Amino acid sequence: MTGLVKGGPQSRRAAMLCANPRFRLYLDQRRRQAHGLAHEQLPDGTHSECDAADFIRASCNVASRAEIDHNDSAIHMLNKIVADYQEWERQQRRVG
Repeated sequence: MTGLVKGGPQSRRAAMLCANPRFRLYLDQRRRQAHGLAHEQLPDGTHSECDAADFIRASCNVASRAEIDHNDSAIHMLNKIVADYQEWERQQRRVG
């Protein structure tokens, strides 16, 4: 036995979120707002898929997305991230 944690549906959900270019735009806007940055200081497209994965792991307090499926607080945080992102998407549709 190697001791590796196998991911499940939550880790796949996190991976799909990180691969979503719209989620990465959300991270760009979120960072600008949190740090009072202008669009020129942090343009759209700044966050990569790797950056998004780092954000998910740090927010969920896990070393690997595969750990999310085995940690209730990480699942809760992932659900919050998804809910916040979905709310941002709804706001974008209202504005746009």
